[in-house]
Amino acid sequence: MFGRIARRYDLMNTLMTGGQDQRWRRAVASEALSVLSPRMDVLDVGTGTGKLASAIQEAQPSARVVGVDFTEGMLRVAPCHLLLAGADALQLPFADARFDAVVSAFVVRNLADVERGIAEQVRVLRPGGKLVVLETTPGPPGPLRPVYKLCFRYLVPWLGQLIAGDPSAYTYLPESTLAFLEPTRLADVLRSRGLHAVHVHRLALGSVAVSQGCKPAA
Repeated sequence: MFGRIARRYDLMNTLMTGGQDQRWRRAVASEALSVLSPRMDVLDVGTGTGKLASAIQEAQPSARVVGVDFTEGMLRVAPCHLLLAGADALQLPFADARFDAVVSAFVVRNLADVERGIAEQVRVLRPGGKLVVLETTPGPPGPLRPVYKLCFRYLVPWLGQLIAGDPSAYTYLPESTLAFLEPTRLADVLRSRGLHAVHVHRLALGSVAVSQGCKPAA
């Protein structure tokens, strides 16, 4: 499915978020780089077309950023200067404690097993390193949630048909979002995998959240 929409994926994200998705990725890049060395090793899980990896590389040119994705069609659209590889997020092809930071954007809700996926990210994270997840939420709290659900369920598939020619893919998107964990529950998953200093920052009236935690130093 993601392979089918790869060439229109970034345009759709820009339209659906009013251009805010790039700002959110820059926020993730800032969080990932905030307490670590300039020549850090960063893994971008589910890199897709490489937007988050590019944002991190731009924020810290001396960082070594590797992007992995399950969908080869998405990787083909990514900039050729990035270090990219095909990989399953539930079985990352890296040694334990390989990266100073592990990041992802709009990926975790698509995993067949969220807890196993987070466990893999923690496994390849070095002691003292940071894990940062940018993800949509089931919606803003309070009276805005019903409006959010209506827009997501009807407007997004319409845009998918108009722009990407694939309404089924953009029917999956709102359904996977509405069925995903609340940010507080995702934070609990991070804690259950041994991370500390877990923090959630909601964006876009609560429809998007940046969840992060640190792996205890050895």
